[in-house]
Amino acid sequence: MISFVGAGCGAADLITVRGMRLIEQADVIIYAGSLVNPKLLEYAKKDPEIYNSATMTLEEVMEVMLTADAEKKRVVRLHTGDQSLYGAVREQMDILDEEGRDYESCPGVSACFGAAASLNIEYTLPDVSQTLIITRMEGVTPVPEKESIESLAAHNASMAIYLSSGMLGELSRRLIAGGLKNNTPAAIVYKATWPEERAFICTVGTLETTGRENDITKTAIVLVGDIITHVSYNRSKLYDPRFSTGFRDAE
Repeated sequence: MISFVGAGCGAADLITVRGMRLIEQADVIIYAGSLVNPKLLEYAKKDPEIYNSATMTLEEVMEVMLTADAEKKRVVRLHTGDQSLYGAVREQMDILDEEGRDYESCPGVSACFGAAASLNIEYTLPDVSQTLIITRMEGVTPVPEKESIESLAAHNASMAIYLSSGMLGELSRRLIAGGLKNNTPAAIVYKATWPEERAFICTVGTLETTGRENDITKTAIVLVGDIITHVSYNRSKLYDPRFSTGFRDAE
């Protein structure tokens, strides 16, 4: 069996129990290089075959995967965070489909949730934002025009922006062009939940300065929205004594 496993956002104990058990059972582990905490490999049994996919092409990864599967070995493809976000897993799964191989997915904790936990924030505050936009700036991989930073910023929703910490000046300008104010709260979280995590609260207008002063150029997620400072929001109706729920009558 081939298992795509989300390694989580950094801390070794933030992998799911299921993901940990799949690693423990694996004969072959292909992990996503420096993006995966190497301590996760300590969950593996003695002497598994271990490959660092950072030095491999898709074809090389698939050759290892298909050969091991043909030999009835248990394979874990260990991706950073949750593999459904920027994990480039669909292209691997399509090849497995073409080859008639079975596979499964085990989710992981993505960086936006690790960062929210580190900052103790809630993305969905009543009357502030009920939507979280997960996106990225275009780089080597393009972004559809209708999903530009400007068009998404226009919603004024909570935003978690991946793979963009090397372009903070442009990101700042485009967020403002989309309608956000210079003083809209923002945060840069470097290596969320890793031991070396660093987090900086700033504004959309000071993203570039904050990144430059703290030497942040990669491996960071940018969060944007009034939910970061949470200074003005309404109480949830879920626990409001004036409202009935399926389990409790209003007082």
